[in-house]
Amino acid sequence: MVYLVHSSHLQLVSLWVGVLGWTLTGVAMGLIQWRVWQVADTSVVTSGVVWVGIWRTCFLSSVLAAGERDGMFCQAVGFLDRFAPPEIPAAQALMVAALVVGIGGNGSAVFALRCVYFGLPERPVRVAFAAAGGLQLLAGACSLVPLSWNLNSIAANRTISFPPGFHVPPAPLTQHAGAGIGVGMTGALLVLFSGLAFLSYRFPVAVSPKTDRGNFDASSLGMSMSLQSVSAGDGSSYQGRDNPAFQSQDRL
Repeated sequence: MVYLVHSSHLQLVSLWVGVLGWTLTGVAMGLIQWRVWQVADTSVVTSGVVWVGIWRTCFLSSVLAAGERDGMFCQAVGFLDRFAPPEIPAAQALMVAALVVGIGGNGSAVFALRCVYFGLPERPVRVAFAAAGGLQLLAGACSLVPLSWNLNSIAANRTISFPPGFHVPPAPLTQHAGAGIGVGMTGALLVLFSGLAFLSYRFPVAVSPKTDRGNFDASSLGMSMSLQSVSAGDGSSYQGRDNPAFQSQDRL
């Protein structure tokens, strides 16, 4: 089994980053503060502020509220509503697509890390990380397109011809980006980062050990010396001459 855990620390962190980015994408999709309008007519919009989201348009009003205090009045914006500019239905479709694709990317990353921790072969790990990275990049792109499109409409101060039932003037005095775009941009960047990190994974290369002939081999030398000592201790193989001095001392 090949040990691969040390090669996937960045990808493990990127999984949590991708999950956080996916969560922020879902939060941004539900917020109404995408485009914040400042309106001059406060006869109905008593707060003078209208929040235009991709699913609803809301404002505070004491006229339309049942009580004496200001209440939140909201109207839904449908995908097929003709008054909605193209960036709003595009945001509805693409943000949902970003959530669905993001689930697939995070799921592929979980499977890839499981393969890493269980030491599976190279092909499943590479394919799973490549799929996770591609899906995360696609999810980030699906988020960035509607966010950038709506941000461009805010910078150009474009108007929306709301129906009379919305009680919103067609043109604001000024408008600026709300928390929905800020949260969505942060989530999209986190998802893109995780996708790049998954694609950057490299399977560790196993290097076979090689013996360098020029290096000192202590084990072979020790074995050779032991063999020589054994052969030297063998009397049958030792061929020497008698010492005359030793023999003369024995005769005394």
